[in-house]
Amino acid sequence: MTATTGIELLDRPRSTSAAGPATAYAVLLGLLVAAALASLLLGSRLVSPTAVLEAGPDRTVIEVRAVRTVLGLLVGMALGVAGACMQGLTRNPLADPGILGVNSGAALAIVLGISFLGAGGIWAFVVLGLVGAAVASVAVHAIAGIGRDGATPAKLTVAGAAFAAAASSWTIAVQLVDQTALDIMRRWQVGSIGGRPWDLVVSLAPVFLVGTLLALALSRTLNALALGEEMATGLGRHTTRDRILVGLAIVLLAGTATAAAGPIAFVGLIVPHLVRTRTGSDHRHLLPLSAGFGAVLVLLGDTAGRIVLPPSEVQVGIMTAVIGVPFFLLLVRRGRMGM
Repeated sequence: MTATTGIELLDRPRSTSAAGPATAYAVLLGLLVAAALASLLLGSRLVSPTAVLEAGPDRTVIEVRAVRTVLGLLVGMALGVAGACMQGLTRNPLADPGILGVNSGAALAIVLGISFLGAGGIWAFVVLGLVGAAVASVAVHAIAGIGRDGATPAKLTVAGAAFAAAASSWTIAVQLVDQTALDIMRRWQVGSIGGRPWDLVVSLAPVFLVGTLLALALSRTLNALALGEEMATGLGRHTTRDRILVGLAIVLLAGTATAAAGPIAFVGLIVPHLVRTRTGSDHRHLLPLSAGFGAVLVLLGDTAGRIVLPPSEVQVGIMTAVIGVPFFLLLVRRGRMGM
């Protein structure tokens, strides 16, 4: 294969039509604005749009909702990009933040911190969750790297599933003998973006930004990895290094999102597939669009959770599953689960 041919393979647009990406970006912009406004104005208490600019009794409600709106944007973007990266890295259309043990590693670290270190509060959860996600990712890659072929996509998937099962079992075991850990983890594991302080959101924003920029910079790398191990090597890619960099982006994004909001299901799984139906598999479009539509899904799920059972609230982790399952089944029915 010539160098020119290799470059063409990496840069070839893989969209379903020439107008596909442009239309998707336009739709995304409109949906993001609508979802953000809905998140600010809708809930068990309806707020007038003028309250956003005026001082009054609704101003406090707007400020509280603004925090969860910004966090919802960050978490949704992170999960969407992380899901697209995972599916590209493993070449597995069913990959999501749980496939490499990220969620289970974060949960195990948090429950161990609660039980043995007396940890409590969202800041402790964030630190423990990030550490657990990083350790889980390293462990999965180390396990998958055993043997002749190294950490192939198939071995990564199997190692991740095995680690996730083991970590989940250990998490449950600790909760069974520690009532405090059980009570705290029961709330965290549902997945929620409510009740987080502004300083947490501001502090985590740079981590989300670094992870997103790293993932976007690796879009051509993911295009090469999608061609297969031998083809990517033939194009001059150092596949081991590439997998480590993609894995780092996944840990930063999925680990931070999971630590801050708990495990939110289906965002990283279905969003990349929905994007592929319009733009194809080119990660130069797939990653930014997955970020945007992931944010839309989380915001809409959180807003719907505040409306369906007023004055109580259904957590966003439950709502994204409720919203995501029909889309997932529709994709399967249409046979669009391919990479």
